[in-house]
Amino acid sequence: MARLGDIVTVSPSTLENTNEQVWLLNLDMVEQKTGNILAYNYVSKKELNGSIIQFDTGNVLYSKLRPNLNKVVLPLQAGYATSEMLPLRPNVDIITREYLAIYLRSNCFATWASSKTAGAKMPRLGTKDLLNKEIPLPSLVKQQEIVDVTNSISKLTLLYKQQLVKLDELVKARFVEMFGEPIQNPLKWPQVQLSEVIREKASNGYFAKREEYTNTGNASILGVANVVNRMYSQCDGLPKTNITDDNIKKLKLQYGDVLFCRSSLVAEGIGKASIVPKDVPNNTVFECHVIRVPLNTDICVPEFIQVLTTTDYYRHQVLRHAKTATMTTISQDGILNTNIILPPIHIQESFYTFVSQVEKSKAAVQNALDKAQLLFDSLMQKYFG
Repeated sequence: MARLGDIVTVSPSTLENTNEQVWLLNLDMVEQKTGNILAYNYVSKKELNGSIIQFDTGNVLYSKLRPNLNKVVLPLQAGYATSEMLPLRPNVDIITREYLAIYLRSNCFATWASSKTAGAKMPRLGTKDLLNKEIPLPSLVKQQEIVDVTNSISKLTLLYKQQLVKLDELVKARFVEMFGEPIQNPLKWPQVQLSEVIREKASNGYFAKREEYTNTGNASILGVANVVNRMYSQCDGLPKTNITDDNIKKLKLQYGDVLFCRSSLVAEGIGKASIVPKDVPNNTVFECHVIRVPLNTDICVPEFIQVLTTTDYYRHQVLRHAKTATMTTISQDGILNTNIILPPIHIQESFYTFVSQVEKSKAAVQNALDKAQLLFDSLMQKYFG
């Protein structure tokens, strides 16, 4: 074991950057847990302002703000970043950058860092606490072995995630092939408002304070994250609460329901939709930031509606109805008043058959991804405790 402060310094770059355009890295451009850069933003040096630090390829960038988000970057080029990112510089004679980054991304370190934060609205890990933390320090040969193994699994999980994205893109491409792109040809099929294809009244979800959520209870609660990320395969891990039988009856979900996200910190989340699967567990309800739209499955196929909600045609309408303050929100009427195209049911069903086949492929890929993630987590536990 070694104290981080004995083998790592907080040391921004002092190298002169002669480029006209420089890379400016903000926290929202960093993917959680992996440190992958989601987008590169280049600006002129004159545009650099505020509190920033300069870094180079000798640094490991660690986000001290909200450490539970687990954002650690191994920069492949020099640049500038928000001062919320600490430019750590390891003593490479003792510890490699790659090993340090893997340790800082580990669950055990993220859990420890979250426990040491200060500040309610903007929790941060203090630099002093960070540098006083002890880290397992095997030989450089062993460090490289750990890096190689974890990188191999990370590459495999990335491949599986890319396959899932490609399968989603395949569904969208098939949709355009069968129905066209509605924003370019909105009159190819009849248009109706979403309110015209429901079997009963839409409803907002159940409001429960976070302290009411438990591991036990008579109802499981689906939240915004489940809707946005379509995480219904993880229903067993949903939070629970105790609610009245009347509320369970009123809010109970069934196949044919489409859930819409009505509140989000980012506009892109508004109006995203997910279908309630046929095997949804009993006594599963939905929270207040979600709207349930029970579809009439005699005239429309839920899978068709779900893919339609991903099109530019639909997104444009939803954002027109949304309101932005602290959060972006949309009312129940805003969702129901959006237009949808409505092809004949047999054409929708043909599309559903295709979607079902793709979903089977996705399930197989997701299963492989879950196993790879489990292996990665077990290795992190083995290496770092």
